[in-house]
Amino acid sequence: MAVAAVLPGVVARPRLGLARLPVPLTLGLCLALLLTAGGVVLARVAPHDAEVPLYSGTVAVGPGGAVGEVAPGAGTVVPGTRVLAGPGSAAAVAAEQAWLAAGTVPAVPELGADSDLVRGALLDLHVLTQTYGVPVAGWTGAWRYVWPRDAAFAAVAFARTGHGDDAGRVLDFLGRVQPGSGVFQARYLPDGSGVPDDRGTQLDGVGWALWATAGVAETLPPAERPAFVARHRALVDTSTAAALAAIDRPGDLPPASPDYWEVPERRTTLATAAVLRAGLEASARLETTAGDGPAAARAAAGGARLSQAISRDFAPRGFPRRLGGRAGSVDLGVAFLLPPFAESVDPVAYARFETAPAALTRPAGGLAPGGSWKRDGVSWTPTTATWALVAAGIGDREQAVARLAWLQDHRTPEGSLPEKVLADGRPAAVAPLAWTAAAVVLAADELSRPRP
Repeated sequence: MAVAAVLPGVVARPRLGLARLPVPLTLGLCLALLLTAGGVVLARVAPHDAEVPLYSGTVAVGPGGAVGEVAPGAGTVVPGTRVLAGPGSAAAVAAEQAWLAAGTVPAVPELGADSDLVRGALLDLHVLTQTYGVPVAGWTGAWRYVWPRDAAFAAVAFARTGHGDDAGRVLDFLGRVQPGSGVFQARYLPDGSGVPDDRGTQLDGVGWALWATAGVAETLPPAERPAFVARHRALVDTSTAAALAAIDRPGDLPPASPDYWEVPERRTTLATAAVLRAGLEASARLETTAGDGPAAARAAAGGARLSQAISRDFAPRGFPRRLGGRAGSVDLGVAFLLPPFAESVDPVAYARFETAPAALTRPAGGLAPGGSWKRDGVSWTPTTATWALVAAGIGDREQAVARLAWLQDHRTPEGSLPEKVLADGRPAAVAPLAWTAAAVVLAADELSRPRP
């Protein structure tokens, strides 16, 4: 629990282990622990800690350039790489090193001189991109698709580390699959030929597309930015129109839509509203770069209206997950209201961001997707890494480093970042995960930048 002691919102607590006992015995013990006094009965039922397998230790390039999963602890990967040992591995390692050398690896000195967290996260992104030219969320079954959100994070991470061609391919992909309505599906087949299922649309995708396009553009020399915006003009225009249409309704808040929780919603979520605001702010910057003053003004006005609606309807209630919800349900929506997703620091959102981990922290020290997420003991690395990114973006270096250190300590044996971490600290589910890897790279980049 040494890491937990330095992470905001983490409180060490004894673990009784009741969830690991047979159900009848567990219930019996819970009943035996009932406290009675003056006719008052108080009971506390311990949450159940989920048991989730680790599907792979990493993903690596094998003979002939084929990408595949590697069993955890198999010892078949060339150390420090995402390449399988064996015939042809020397050439694959050289190609991987050449890709790294073409860019930069942001350094975080506090993680230790021998830390390979950021380098490994970049390699995770690279290997998840090699087969299709765009990053899939993960390699295991249901993750081998392209989510606009994950792709947006990856595009900006690629651009910030000098891999502009990789970033450009992501934006090209989003432009190809975007429908005329502008509203993206939840996920896409990686060849761009369609969708894998009937999950439907997610309104936040248009915000992510605009945020990523601006994020990539802003890594270019100023003289090259107008041509870049022109290249992605259709993506910018269609996404902006969709974002403005979404708030063209009473109250200026978008309608209910699934967000990063990827569940049906009946009420508007803060995350959807916050990401659309980030997208409209990004659109205004892009249009300014392109020299289109009226378009920039329309996007900026839409972002301002949405910001006012968020302040009116979410802030007084403690930034709950859903419109009208309770403060304890706070989630990443409040993080999306702050840099690097927003242009400036809202002090009210900042104050809530700093206190929210008390509701999100799980036994191993990471964060759950939200305060109202199920109490299964599981930490989610995309939430934790994104929290680190925002902490870095607002200048809370201590928190950002602490969360990156936690992620470093909870990787797979091969060094990849998993999707989940169980209550006892074991990595679980898919590894690597593109969103987590990209957020780690971006957090490190934010920390490596000089601050005013």
